[in-house]
This record gives sequence, C-alpha cells and structure tokens, in this order.
Amino acid sequence: MNRMLVVILALILSTGWLIAGCSSLSTTVGKRALDFTLPNLEGQSVSLSDFRGRPVFINFWASWCGYCEAEMPFIQEVFEDKEWADKELVILGVDIGESAATVGSFMEKFGLSFPVLLDASQNVALKYNIRSIPISFFIDENGIIQALMVGAFPDTASIENHLGRIIP
Repeated sequence: MNRMLVVILALILSTGWLIAGCSSLSTTVGKRALDFTLPNLEGQSVSLSDFRGRPVFINFWASWCGYCEAEMPFIQEVFEDKEWADKELVILGVDIGESAATVGSFMEKFGLSFPVLLDASQNVALKYNIRSIPISFFIDENGIIQALMVGAFPDTASIENHLGRIIP
C-alpha cells in the first residue's frame, strides 16, 4: 500500500502539475498585475489599467462556488464601508465562465452591489493562471500585486488585513 502511494505521488510530481500550480501563483506577488479588459454587467468595457493610481482588490469567483458565495457578504461589507471608499479602494469581482444573466441574478439574490466583470471566455483567468476559486489579488496604486489569498475569506477582518498591504 505504501509503495503504491509513493508511485502515485511520484507520477503527480513528475507531471509538474502540482509544482507549476503552486510556484506560478507565488511568483505573482511583487510583480505588475497583467492588464485586462472585460465587460461589466451593463456591457461596458472596464480595464484594470483604468484604476492605476488607486489600490485594487480583485476577487475571482463563480456563482456555483459555495465558498465564493460564503465570502460575498464580507466583500460587500468592505465595499459599503466609507473608510475604504475614502481611501479610493477599487473592488472588482471577476466572474469566471458565466453569463451576465446568471451573474446578475446571483448579485440580486444576495443583495450585492460591488462592481463585477464577466470573464465568460475565461481568458483572464487563464492569463492569471487561476486554478481554483475563490482567489483574490491585492494590487497597490502602482499596479504591483502585493498579496493574494487563495480560498475564501472567513470574515471581513481577514479582507481588511490583506488591504493593509496595499493601503497605508
């Protein structure tokens, strides 16, 4: 049994999949965020570069993801907090692979109003090497990724802790 486990682990590691997945995300911290342009729910094009000079919190998600759903109220709470708005924080939800109708229904059902962009073709998710959701990127005013969070936020305070890395 132990021998079989060793063989399976060796096969996984030899494919490079596990190593590539972990290392590629860790190398994004400290690098310039890749620019992208996506439509919002109203069909207007929005580019990440539109927000240069402001701190940006990007959350990649999908409506079918239970963990994503669980963290949405915390993201909404930060979005509504005047303290963060006064610091010009930009929050962008990037839905992966779903239609505007599906995302709009989800946002309405849960009373969410923060900006959402639609990556229906999943090109931006591929560009950012997204392997699981939710995942969040914290980008400073110079466009540099200062932190990322793989997995769901357990509460609003954990988002705010990450925001401390991009907002003095």
